[in-house]
Amino acid sequence: MNIGELAKQSGLAASRIRFYEAEGLISQVGRQANGYRRYAPEALQTLQLIQSAQQAGFTLQELKALMPAPGEYKREELIDALQRKVVQIEQMQAQLAQSKAQLLGVIEAVRAQPEGVPCSMGQKQALGVINAPLL
Repeated sequence: MNIGELAKQSGLAASRIRFYEAEGLISQVGRQANGYRRYAPEALQTLQLIQSAQQAGFTLQELKALMPAPGEYKREELIDALQRKVVQIEQMQAQLAQSKAQLLGVIEAVRAQPEGVPCSMGQKQALGVINAPLL
């Protein structure tokens, strides 16, 4: 299929597909006599895999390291990378939970301020809540 068809089927811009090709993530590319790219049907699956992996938080560099060469399968490397990504996601979730707790503390501190208290005092108190360690 040509790049226009692949773009339509994948929902990606042709420029994005060319970028992935230049980065070495798509290898199923041939050239026609007129110089146009000709993509194998597997290219659509590769693009879908790239999109899914990026949504899961994988960077292009991580994907490059994991993408198998034609006929190659990196099962153990893939499992290890997926497990590392799960750990990273869990760490991000913990950080987000801490940030959320701090922000909820700031909201409560601001709500607890009596009307008419100068803003600078409220800001100092709010910053104190943000910087206070969570229990």
